[in-house]
Amino acid sequence: MFRLLAPCTYRFREKASVFLTELHPASTPEERAAILGRIRKRDFDATHHCSAWRSGGESGSDDDGEPSGTAGAPMLRVLEGGDLTDLLAVCIRWFGGTKLGTGGLVRAYTEGLQGAIREAEALGLLEEVRILVHGSIEVPAEIAHLPYALLGAFPEAEILEQTFSGSSATLHFALPPGREGALEAAWRDRSRGGLVHWST
Repeated sequence: MFRLLAPCTYRFREKASVFLTELHPASTPEERAAILGRIRKRDFDATHHCSAWRSGGESGSDDDGEPSGTAGAPMLRVLEGGDLTDLLAVCIRWFGGTKLGTGGLVRAYTEGLQGAIREAEALGLLEEVRILVHGSIEVPAEIAHLPYALLGAFPEAEILEQTFSGSSATLHFALPPGREGALEAAWRDRSRGGLVHWST
């Protein structure tokens, strides 16, 4: 997954219509609303301000007056295909008098977003983000080595720290999403019914 470090833009013309696509770092609804508000005010003479966003596993899009599914949805598909998060994409269109048709609109909004992402890549503005889930395993202190042995079978797991409290030891770790079930099953088998605790 990738996160945008700074805004970037991409402009092109299609059959007399001008498209300006902007990418902005944004992880909250308030940030997205503020950015979109500024763009609408700045480019008040534009025909459409279409948008798509992804953040924290959630996403959304807006066709802003274009035929349903021809602008925001294709933009969102590009964001999903690029595995981008915590950003807002806005494509501003100044209508030039020639209709593009449904297929032409989908292609234009897709091209606008792909172009902006290429610009971001060329400028080094995309940072890889590792998404991890955090868990812990608590055991009696005398078998504090046992969770270490278990996690040794999961090379993708990252051991964070081990803490001791009274007669118990807790091993804290991080793991890529999707591996929780396998680790829980392995720990139940190894510890004869022990539990893995996951942070929410």
